[in-house]
Amino acid sequence: MRRVLKLATAGAAATLVLAACGEAPSEEETTAGGGENAESSEDGEAAGGDAGDFKACMVSDSGGFDDQSFNQSGKEGLDAAAEELGIEPVEVESQADTDYATNVSNLVSQGCNITIGVGFLLEDAIQAAAEENPDTNFALIDSAFSDADFNPVELDNAKPILFNTAEASYLAGYLAAGMTESGTVATFGGLQIPSVSVFMDGFADGVDKFNEDNGTDVNLLGWDKEAQEGAFSGDFENQSQGQTLTEQFISQGADIVMPVAGPVGLGAAAAASESDGVKIVWVDSDGYLTASEYSDLMLTSVMKEIGAAVEQTITETVEGGFTNEPYVGTLENDGVGLAEYHDYAGDVEAMMVTGPDGEEVSLAEAVTMLEEMIVSGDITVESDNSPQQ
Repeated sequence: MRRVLKLATAGAAATLVLAACGEAPSEEETTAGGGENAESSEDGEAAGGDAGDFKACMVSDSGGFDDQSFNQSGKEGLDAAAEELGIEPVEVESQADTDYATNVSNLVSQGCNITIGVGFLLEDAIQAAAEENPDTNFALIDSAFSDADFNPVELDNAKPILFNTAEASYLAGYLAAGMTESGTVATFGGLQIPSVSVFMDGFADGVDKFNEDNGTDVNLLGWDKEAQEGAFSGDFENQSQGQTLTEQFISQGADIVMPVAGPVGLGAAAAASESDGVKIVWVDSDGYLTASEYSDLMLTSVMKEIGAAVEQTITETVEGGFTNEPYVGTLENDGVGLAEYHDYAGDVEAMMVTGPDGEEVSLAEAVTMLEEMIVSGDITVESDNSPQQ
């Protein structure tokens, strides 16, 4: 119930939320492996026994592990830990919100040493299980924990894995403003929750920074940072909603769109593919690789290094070093960043702009300079949706 109240509160400010009905779910799948045949790492020892006796478990949200976004990235981290450490991985794919508590409970009953929930939507299920099972470790990607009044809660056996994507999105907004030919760019989210809005905040500020540096007036559709109002598809599954929103943005002149909505972003890419000159900024993973059917549209991606954070968390737990201290990915620790420009690298290099130092430089150089200024602290990207560090 707490999660439902949170979503209702977060969504109240949205000016455009399209009703979304996902496709009928397929039969739930549970996959286990790696424990019997995997080779042990040099460390070889897990807390309480051999690494091969350690079971690391993960529950996806309803987007599934093939979402070409953060669920997939989480699973890649689990698989990497299993290969490196010789532990047993178990993945459970949720088909609907109603699966979360049951899936987490089932993994606990299987004796998982650590159970990781992928996404804000699993907060209630992971938190309840952690409170009921104080001798078992848990982690949650993209959300911290809170009480019924939304006050922060620390649990000794539960670790938040968070990402300050406002920093990397700031770079993406600056890049998009420099590359647009129409003078209009856009963004939209799946649900209005902090882990989504933080991308949109950074993107908006990056566009503003480019306008400030270059005396331009690039227009951003889909998000008003000050009012915290904008466009949301209503979920993370229904790709047709992403396609509809993107078609609306294109009709208003947008030629670069950043969907922050998991698989819904594939609908945005589909709409972009039908319009000449429209590009996509992907999120979470490198869309050029994970959504390769649309690689020719991918200007760049705002990446969260979820896989690396998951692997690190599992490794620490196997070695007996689990802590509840939040992991926060930033530009400084390489937890977030921009992907390569791939097919657009030459265009970004050739585009000359006024950089943040007031000198004429290539757009690629300007983005690099901005990144260095954020890491050094000369620029602070502010967002009320950023995780606490």
